[in-house]
Amino acid sequence: MDEKKQRQLFSALCHASPLLSFLLLTVIVPIIIMAVTDDSIVKANAREAINFFINLFVYGIVAFLLTFVFIGVLLYPVLFIVSIVFPIIAVIKVLENPETIYRYPFIFRLF
Repeated sequence: MDEKKQRQLFSALCHASPLLSFLLLTVIVPIIIMAVTDDSIVKANAREAINFFINLFVYGIVAFLLTFVFIGVLLYPVLFIVSIVFPIIAVIKVLENPETIYRYPFIFRLF
C-alpha cells in the first residue's frame, strides 16, 4: 500500500473510532495507530480523535450533572448528534485531503 493510501486509511480509522459502540475501542484504536505509524499527519489526526473523545466524555459528565437542574436533558440530544456528525465530517475531510490534519471545532486540545 502506498504512503498516501495508508495515510488516508489510518487517519480515517482514527476519526471513525468514536462511531464504535465499544467505549474502550474509541480510544484504543487511535492509540494503536499512533504506536504503529511514523507518519506525523496520522499521529496528529489520532491525537485529535482522542481529544475529541475526551471532550465528549467531559461534556457528557457536565450534561449529566446539569440534568439535576433540567438543563442537561436538552444537552444529551446535541451531544448525540455531535458524536455522530463530527466524526463523519472528519472521515470525509481526511479522505478528501490526506495531507491535512482535521481539527474538530469546539474542543479543548489536551495534548
